[in-house]
Amino acid sequence: MTGIILIDKPKDFTSFDVIAKMRGILHMKKLGHSGTLDPMATGVLPVFSGNATKAISILPVKGKSYRAGFRLGITTDTYDITGTIVKESPVSVSDTELLSAMDRFRGEISQLPPMYSAIKVGGKKLYELARKGIEAERPIRQVKITCLELDCFDRQRGEGILTVSCSEGTYIRSIIHDMGKLLGCGAAMTSLVRTSANGFPLEKCITLEKLEQLRDEDKLDTIITPVEELFTDYPKIVLNEKRSALYKNGVKQSLSQFPINDENDLYSVYYYNGIFAGIGKADRENGVLRVYKNLGGEGT
Repeated sequence: MTGIILIDKPKDFTSFDVIAKMRGILHMKKLGHSGTLDPMATGVLPVFSGNATKAISILPVKGKSYRAGFRLGITTDTYDITGTIVKESPVSVSDTELLSAMDRFRGEISQLPPMYSAIKVGGKKLYELARKGIEAERPIRQVKITCLELDCFDRQRGEGILTVSCSEGTYIRSIIHDMGKLLGCGAAMTSLVRTSANGFPLEKCITLEKLEQLRDEDKLDTIITPVEELFTDYPKIVLNEKRSALYKNGVKQSLSQFPINDENDLYSVYYYNGIFAGIGKADRENGVLRVYKNLGGEGT
């Protein structure tokens, strides 16, 4: 079974927990995921099966979207509600003040990752150091926030919900933490739902329970997303029968044989019979098309 299974990750599961559970359900080992989610988060977790796992390392850069709950007046060591409260402050923030603070977090911004994260510094994961009480120097990241909207805000409780669309590697809890710092009262993330990832919306995801049901009904094929859907923005090359055989065997082929332009380096390659082969890369220096990643079927 090769393709992508879109899972709605349950709360209190790590992303690896989901993979372990699915290995038991599907009775297969070759599974991997893209875009790790913290245990408290739910939502879109694309899981790659079979040969599609090779695509994880070459996924096109696409943003992600989230719905995040927050609470003003508290600061935690993890920047979310699962951590230890290190400070509490009175809250007297108006809607206008909150919206004004949000303006500072749109577009290209610099972000300091939280200590409780899986980023490695000196070969150690930050959360491992944090658990030992060690504060490590973290590299500032440049991230892009394309959408930051306030869905609702209860001024009396100091609680609300944000909608966020952002680039890869953005920490939503860091945005909330930094907003609280700017407002002078602190803030922590109380919930997180990833509503889209790799171009896939939450509406297309299924629960682990549903996956188990479909397995029992022998209907797993109805929820497998072909891996080629990830690469629909790449120009398409369809090989004839002779060139399909050459490509399958990893043979470099002259670029002049294909209708390609100078604007793209990567191409979605299909065999003569319509089966997706994978991603080809234009080596313009040597004038050849190389097999960049074999992701599809045999083509015969």
